[in-house]
Amino acid sequence: MNKGIISVLDIGSTKVCCLICQLDAQGRLEILGVGFQKTSVLRKGIVVNFDEAIEAVQNVVEEAELMAGVVIKDLCVGLSGEQIEGINSRGVVAINSKNNEITEEDITRAINLARSVQLANDREILHVIPQEFIVDSQRGVANPMGMSGVRLESEVYLVSTPKNAMLNVKRVVEKAGYRVDDVVLQSIASAEAVLNDDEKELGVILLDVGGGTTDILIYKSNAIWHSAVIPYGSDQISKDIAYGLKTTQHLAGEIKEKYGSASTAMVDSEDFFRAPLIGDKIAKVSRKALASIIEPRVEEIFEMARATIVKGEYLNKAVAGVVLTGGGALCKDIADVAEKVFSKPARVGTPNYLSGLSERVASPVFSTVVGLAKYKSTTIDIDENLSVNNESESVVSNIKSAIKRIFN
Repeated sequence: MNKGIISVLDIGSTKVCCLICQLDAQGRLEILGVGFQKTSVLRKGIVVNFDEAIEAVQNVVEEAELMAGVVIKDLCVGLSGEQIEGINSRGVVAINSKNNEITEEDITRAINLARSVQLANDREILHVIPQEFIVDSQRGVANPMGMSGVRLESEVYLVSTPKNAMLNVKRVVEKAGYRVDDVVLQSIASAEAVLNDDEKELGVILLDVGGGTTDILIYKSNAIWHSAVIPYGSDQISKDIAYGLKTTQHLAGEIKEKYGSASTAMVDSEDFFRAPLIGDKIAKVSRKALASIIEPRVEEIFEMARATIVKGEYLNKAVAGVVLTGGGALCKDIADVAEKVFSKPARVGTPNYLSGLSERVASPVFSTVVGLAKYKSTTIDIDENLSVNNESESVVSNIKSAIKRIFN
């Protein structure tokens, strides 16, 4: 990676996007270059067209390079898909140092033991995320460095993915002529872009409504406790509109963006628009009729998300409510539906605290790619002397990142 330059790539279900940025004097992310292309090279997180994906990556990176006036070699890439899984785990170590003072090495050992779970042979760990530490019987310790104790426990959230899913994304980037220097769960990236510190502390549900999937992330006490992926997103809503109005899915998407509402209660029954149909036909359509197509699907997606959150007993932990982001969050009145389904306050999250070409990414569509850059900015320049014996390079990098984020 060029010194001081952060370059990231989001390969989504409906788009591929690249950002080149750096931190400004105020510590904000300064956007230097943006590359964007609408394309459908993924289906539910799986690469379905390698040639198109490679070409799209080349196009968006070159566009961002030209705008930023730099040439990049490395990319931090987002990963999603219903095949990604998360589990909570715990590691326990004895403190044997002088005066029983807890050191970085003790923290590393505890985290390393927590991530030493048995996975299927075809899976690998993507993230090791500290939740809290327990020193002797004292719970809720965010950073045990320097404390005294005889027993240190680490509670972590482990995110794993099929090896082939990660390998295929890396292969696309490498065949496009670049090197993958990090892979990040897309919902974690989106959270970095749109959640504030109070929401992360109080407890919040993040719903990243993409084209093919809806990613779920639960924060509480400034830590991640649950993640999941619903195999439906805004593309399914467009399909419903296409079927209901007898039009193409492409036109249905445009109709949804221009005239759609996720809530029939918020639309005037006397409000009509002219919709393009198949065969160059035009039809007069009620916006309430359109909303009656959109609302049931949005409710279904949110009900599915609510079910997985309730199953994990996390719903009551989300005191701060629900934050919606991703391209699907652009649907008008979608926050009202979320409030009804979850019985909690809801808002649409947009990337914030940016400088430079910030207006180009001031939309929920860019939450993941902006979040990737913010995430990467907190994990670069990690102390390379920190190591873990007998671990692969990727796991060492994960634990280094985890430690770095604790000490920040």
